[in-house]
Amino acid sequence: METEAQRYLSLRASRRTERSDSGSRLKDHETGISANGKGIQDPLRLVWRRGFIRLILVSAILWMLLILFALLFHLWSCHSSISFLSALCKHDSKVLMILDTMGLTSKPQHRCPISLAQDPDAIIIPKRTPDIIPKSLAYILEDEQGNEDRKSKPLFGGHQNWTQRENSFKLNTTMKVHCGFAKNGGAEMDAVDVKYAKKCKFVVASGIFDGYDTPHQPSNISQRSQKLFCFLMVVDDVSLDFIKQNVTVREDNDGGKWVGIWRLVTLHHSPYDEPRRNGKVPKILTHRLFPKAQYSIWIDGKMELIIDPLLILERYLWRGKHTFAIACHKHHKSIYEEADAIKRRKRYARPLIDLHMKIYRYEGMELWSPMKGTISDVPEGAIIIREHTAMTNLFSCLWFNEVNLFTPRDQLSFGYVVHRLSNKFKFFMFPNCEYNSLFILHRHTREHSSVVEWVKSLDEFKGNSSGLRESRGGLGLWTPYPGDLSKVQLPSVQRTSSAG
Repeated sequence: METEAQRYLSLRASRRTERSDSGSRLKDHETGISANGKGIQDPLRLVWRRGFIRLILVSAILWMLLILFALLFHLWSCHSSISFLSALCKHDSKVLMILDTMGLTSKPQHRCPISLAQDPDAIIIPKRTPDIIPKSLAYILEDEQGNEDRKSKPLFGGHQNWTQRENSFKLNTTMKVHCGFAKNGGAEMDAVDVKYAKKCKFVVASGIFDGYDTPHQPSNISQRSQKLFCFLMVVDDVSLDFIKQNVTVREDNDGGKWVGIWRLVTLHHSPYDEPRRNGKVPKILTHRLFPKAQYSIWIDGKMELIIDPLLILERYLWRGKHTFAIACHKHHKSIYEEADAIKRRKRYARPLIDLHMKIYRYEGMELWSPMKGTISDVPEGAIIIREHTAMTNLFSCLWFNEVNLFTPRDQLSFGYVVHRLSNKFKFFMFPNCEYNSLFILHRHTREHSSVVEWVKSLDEFKGNSSGLRESRGGLGLWTPYPGDLSKVQLPSVQRTSSAG
């Protein structure tokens, strides 16, 4: 036992000696390094290396922050309401294109909430807006033709000459202008519908022509609005027959025709050859069809209204003391952009669209810019909200006269008439996303088609018998223009949207 104990103690002692020697050698080694001076140089070199790496990292971070700040400023300026900053932005810049590809740019919403009043019964209807300029507005009811030797049948829009057109843009206290419905020009209503319309002070109007749609019933209509508003659906004879074949038409004791809440109002003897142009009569000249109306809301025939009309008047007219409200176009701000899109989509004869735009260019219509003071020159005209004052009625007449003289694409004429009235016509242009929140859009029962839309050159128009040239509308494009259009160059446009 003693021998094993001694061996154990001897083994522990030898291990202590080995550890002591090892520590001594390590210490001697470190001392040797210090003596050579290397221990002083390595920490300095290490600090230098770390500092250089930190400098590179900080520089890279600052550079990235600078780039990010520049991108954010670029995006902010493009969406700024400040004209100067907005003008600095190039919307077709490579920066925006790259950010758009990455999904980092903000895109217009399709639908958005509308700050509507809650209760239609609580809305107080304000007093009418007083008329100032013009104070009195009258209409030319007889189609006056200058040359008796070439006298033709009366036209619905009248034979307005260039001098009359020019004078119609000069505002006076008392005015008399062309405004459709010339005697024997077509678009006659049944006596029973004329009688019914005389009691309508608040109107929701729509229209269907050439059998492209059937009436869609509005929803969310309060009892107050059902009593207050007349829901008038203007149709031609073709559409009336089509509607009767597809939905139930009820006839009341007075001979009035109804589809649900809609009262069908038939316009006999369509004034134009082109269905699209016929559709502009109730759309733009609502005040002429229903002269007793004080307020009107126009919606296209393919739309289903889903907002109470009294809430619409409160939101878009009365709250801001406006008399005319319309949505801005989703894609275009300039009429030249819209004209380019119309030609691409073959929505009317391309040479006539160009001629229409050359006349406007000659008369001083510029591309839209923030300096104009309007949100856009191009509206989304499927919904129009109006108080029928003398000024809004005048604007509607002048707008219609342009549609009558030139092409039926009314979006091309709207901004031009605003321009000619030198901003004396005040209106509210609301966001397109709100426009999309007012209705549900339904498809047409069939696509519209016209031979005029496929014409590629003026040489293809061979006269009225060819079926290519309208005989009762757009005659301003065939009447000698008093200015020299040969040197007019249309501005080049940047296609901001492939969908537009």
